[in-house]
Amino acid sequence: MSNTLPDYCQPLAADEKFCFACHPGLACFTECCRQLDLALTPYDVLRLKKRLKMDSGSFLEQYVLVAWEEGMIFSDCFLTMIDDGRASCVFVTEQGCSVYEDRPAACRAYPVGRGASRQADGAVDEQFVLLREPHCFGFAEPHEQTAPEYLHHQGLTEYNQANDQLLRLLQHPTIQAGFRLSQAQMEQFVMALYNVDFFRQEMADGRIKMNRPLSVLELRALAGDDEELLQLGLRWLLQEYFGECA
Repeated sequence: MSNTLPDYCQPLAADEKFCFACHPGLACFTECCRQLDLALTPYDVLRLKKRLKMDSGSFLEQYVLVAWEEGMIFSDCFLTMIDDGRASCVFVTEQGCSVYEDRPAACRAYPVGRGASRQADGAVDEQFVLLREPHCFGFAEPHEQTAPEYLHHQGLTEYNQANDQLLRLLQHPTIQAGFRLSQAQMEQFVMALYNVDFFRQEMADGRIKMNRPLSVLELRALAGDDEELLQLGLRWLLQEYFGECA
């Protein structure tokens, strides 16, 4: 774990208990939905675009800012915020989150931060931190739990499983050895993992393809299974960047 964590951010062992609960009765309710940069994972976008009954291209155009700066390996996708002087989340209301059942992983996890690293055998190691920000009164609540218990209760199992699959790309040995993406490869990254409906159409029309026959699950992805489509997009990127035939 980094030794340069902010003062409000403390390492948290997996078996270490902490007290926290969030509910509308707290004076700080929805304060964590403001003044933030909310990075979206591909699975976040998949859940949100389904919730809003939008295709991925329209969702990205309306709700997402794609950012890349010198030194970054991959582009980041951020949820756009309302220009209300407080940079509020576009989905927050006085009653709380309007997309609560499909809210992004970072929202579900707060105030716990989870880091994941992929080992050579494919196993994933987890590290946790606890964000004790001054505005949050949830730590005064008596509900006690560990980080894994809290994340499970917040419905993060499916999110973490989907996000951890991406470690095959994000922490690929070639990336760690210094490989950097070209502009065209950056565009492939966003298309395959975020603009999944466009990626599906491009592959269905034969403009992009795998260097092998598609499996039954991959054909199901082209027929409409978005979660399997994310895995197909990941395999295609591994093929295009590193020549892997997964």
